[in-house]
Amino acid sequence: MRTERRRFIASAGGVMAAAAGAIVNAPGVIAQPKVQWRMSTTWTPALDVLQGAAQRLAKVVGETSGGRFRIEVFPGGQIMPPFDCFDATSKGTIEAFMSTPYYWTVKEPAFEWFATIPFGMNPEGMAAWYYQGDGLKLMEEAYATFNLVARPATAAAPQMAGWFRRKINAIGDYKGLKMRIGTGLGGKVYAKAGGTAVLTPGDEIYAALERGVIDACEWVGPHDDMKLGLHKTARYYYYPGWHEPGSTSEFGFNKKAYDALPVDLRRTLDHAAAAVQVYGLTDFHTKNAVALERLKTEFKGKVELLPLPVPVLRDLKKLSAEVVREQSEKTPMARKVHASFTKFQALVGPWDHVAEGAYHQLVAV
Repeated sequence: MRTERRRFIASAGGVMAAAAGAIVNAPGVIAQPKVQWRMSTTWTPALDVLQGAAQRLAKVVGETSGGRFRIEVFPGGQIMPPFDCFDATSKGTIEAFMSTPYYWTVKEPAFEWFATIPFGMNPEGMAAWYYQGDGLKLMEEAYATFNLVARPATAAAPQMAGWFRRKINAIGDYKGLKMRIGTGLGGKVYAKAGGTAVLTPGDEIYAALERGVIDACEWVGPHDDMKLGLHKTARYYYYPGWHEPGSTSEFGFNKKAYDALPVDLRRTLDHAAAAVQVYGLTDFHTKNAVALERLKTEFKGKVELLPLPVPVLRDLKKLSAEVVREQSEKTPMARKVHASFTKFQALVGPWDHVAEGAYHQLVAV
């Protein structure tokens, strides 16, 4: 009897030891593979809000995935030239990029609307179009042609009209003006006004303006513009940024890499991009306010903050309508996106006017 009992205990102990071993080894059995991506941007490290938005995406994804999904972020120029990131992601050389849609309009004119258009919607309207209208669906459709999955990133708007070496009093003052401008539609408006538009990466604008290669430039707003030193190269700083009222940047993901992600990591990435959109917008809003105050105090007498004359804005709006119409007719996708954008702006515009227009006009301090 005692012998059988000893056998039972020994047998039971062996089973328990095996079970314990199985429990210890369980994490190795159920652990899921880790995903490592690389992302290149079109931003210089000095642009802390834009480059910071890409880094924040990586941080949010890493934290919410428990370290299963890591994205290594590189500024433009570190692993490739700034404007090469779109094609590199499309080909799968890297898995992701961050930029702004209007840099790629030569590939598809419709991309411009996903960033902003002259006299278009503000950041709130853009976000509403993406998530309450057809914006996101159309963005996915347009980028799929290039083997990409795109998501709206942070909004850097409303922007400023830019830095000028001489005053703008009438639409004729743009004649012969050579200006760095990012948005293709805005550049075409300047061309119709008699000027020349030049697309220059952010880190090269200061040198171009200082050497007189260009006569004027725009980037974003007070915070980023001062980071690039633009306040040291031109005296007249004009507003409003009619050409970029709702500028929204983008994240682009290689479609094969995106589709290969487990469903939970795909959703993690999508929600992280939406979170970054909010963080970035509030970051810009606050830092631009601080930078504007610096311009008014520290650089008083060196920088003049000026509104564009109303007649100039009216002329620019007329030219913009022509340019937008012409561009919208270039491809079937551009026609489709323009129709959706225009319809949504007509929906939210009257509410913007009632809810905020009079308030900002009459309660301005």
